[in-house]
Amino acid sequence: MKKLILSTAALALTAGMAMADTVRMGTEGAYPPWNFINDSGEVDGFERELGDELCKRAELTCEWVTNEWDSIIPNLVSGNYDTIIAGMSITDERDEVIDFTQNYSQPDPSAYMAMTDDVDLSGGVIAAQTGTIQAAFVAASGATLVEFSSPDETIAAVRNGEADAVLADKSYLAPIADENDDLMLLSKEELIGGGVGMGVRESDGELKAKFDAAIQSMKDDGSLNALIEKWEIGATF
Repeated sequence: MKKLILSTAALALTAGMAMADTVRMGTEGAYPPWNFINDSGEVDGFERELGDELCKRAELTCEWVTNEWDSIIPNLVSGNYDTIIAGMSITDERDEVIDFTQNYSQPDPSAYMAMTDDVDLSGGVIAAQTGTIQAAFVAASGATLVEFSSPDETIAAVRNGEADAVLADKSYLAPIADENDDLMLLSKEELIGGGVGMGVRESDGELKAKFDAAIQSMKDDGSLNALIEKWEIGATF
């Protein structure tokens, strides 16, 4: 699914976790149904439920930390939290900076949302969130890319005429299109990225192994597929 962050500063940063008693789970909290802040002010969504279950199976005590997307990798590397569980697609570029567990979701189709169905996707103005795989895709496509720091701002750009369409994960855009008569999903979709995994520091091999085993156990017993279906994330395993 989503999000490509390239940070030259992060390349120079290293940090060790030393397997602390409490594992801090870093997420964005602004990308439903993957992760969001509920009415009680708590992290909620597919990744909250998944993360809590992974921590239980790995016999780890976990707490949740929110961080803005554009600095989520540097703040992992510098030690502000111990994992990224934030709808982050596994890409070669990111894997140069951090390490990933095995994927816990299949590659999620990216969709276009617009106010009309006659948008020129190859030559028009397309909005995407900064640092995402969608932004990189648009930049390479020949269309004009306009980037925004939050998903909400990409939607607003379409509504106010700054962009002809927005490209983002279909699982994020579909509920918005369903709830708003002035917005529609276009038929064209893009398959970008290699599925979503948890990000960890490259020095935290033991933590990665614990979460890898927990993810595999959820795949094996069908509970991961049940969560994917519950939150309508995409294709099951």
